[in-house]
Amino acid sequence: MKNFALLGAAGYVAPRHMEAIHATGNRLVAALDPHDSVGILDRYFPNASFFTEIEPFERQLDLWRRSGDDRAVDMVSICSPNYLHDSHCGLALRAGADALCEKPLAVDPARLDVLEELEQETGRTVWTVLQLRVHPALIALREKLQQKGGRAKVELSYITRRGSWYHTSWKGAPQKSGGVATNIGIHFFDLLMWFFGTPAHHETHLRQDDKMAGFLELERADVRWFLSIDRDDLPEQTVAEGKPAFRSITIDGEELEFSKVFTDLHTTLYERTMAGNGFRIADARPAIELVHGMRQADVISGGDKRHPKLTA
Repeated sequence: MKNFALLGAAGYVAPRHMEAIHATGNRLVAALDPHDSVGILDRYFPNASFFTEIEPFERQLDLWRRSGDDRAVDMVSICSPNYLHDSHCGLALRAGADALCEKPLAVDPARLDVLEELEQETGRTVWTVLQLRVHPALIALREKLQQKGGRAKVELSYITRRGSWYHTSWKGAPQKSGGVATNIGIHFFDLLMWFFGTPAHHETHLRQDDKMAGFLELERADVRWFLSIDRDDLPEQTVAEGKPAFRSITIDGEELEFSKVFTDLHTTLYERTMAGNGFRIADARPAIELVHGMRQADVISGGDKRHPKLTA
C-alpha cells in the first residue's frame, strides 16, 4: 500500500483520482485545495488531512518524510489548474515523492526541461495521465492502423458546451490554461500522434477564445481539426438528443465511435503507473510542444485544408 497526497481536491477531475487511489488499495493521507467544498473526501478517505494553503501542506509532507511517519507520502496526484502543474510536480519531487499529473504537464514546453532536471536531482519520477492510450478499443485500433499502412485522411471534431463561467475562470485565460487547443484538445492530439506518428507540419486556420481550427500533417495522416466550447457549434442532432458534447474522429471516411471511449480509465492508469509502466515526460512532450506551436502560429486561410466547419 502506498500513501498519496492530492493537489486540487475540489476540482472536476479529482474524484476520479480519489476513486482510483481507493480502488487500487492505496490511501490518501493529505489533500489540498484553496476551496473547501471537498465533501467527496468522506466517500473515500474521511481521515485524510485537508489543507487550504500550500505552505502548511508542504511542511506536513516534509515533516512526515523526515520523521519516518507511516503517513510519509509516496506519490502526489496533481489535479490543480494547468498553469500550476509543473510547479506542483516540482513540489512533489522535492518532497521525496513521485508526481502523477493530469494533462498537460506544463503549458510552456520549456518547463518540461526543468522537470527532467528535477527528476535527475531527486531520483523521483514525474508520471502523467494519458488515459486514451490505455483504452482497449483504441489500442486495438492503433494496431489495425499500423497493419493497414498507407496514409490516412482524418477529420477531428470536438465541441463541448461551456457557460460564461468558463471565460471568467482560469480556463478562459490562455496564459493559464493554454487555450482551447490545450484545455480540451491535447488528449486528441496525443492520440492522433500515437496513431499516426510525429508532426511534419501544422497550420492554424482559426484561433478565438472559444474555438480553434487548423490542419496537421503527421507521418501517416493528414488531419483537419476543429475544437469549440461554443454551444452554437453543436450539431442539431446532438442538441436534440440533449447531449452536452460532440466528439468525432473520422479516418478515411469511417467514423470512430467515441461515445464509450471516455469512460473512467484512471484506475487502469494508476495500476500501470504503480507497476512502473505509466507515461512519462517524454510521452507527453510531443503534444505539449505541438499545441504550444499552434498557439504561437500565424492564422492563415488554409484553402482546401480547412475543416468543413469553417466552410459550412
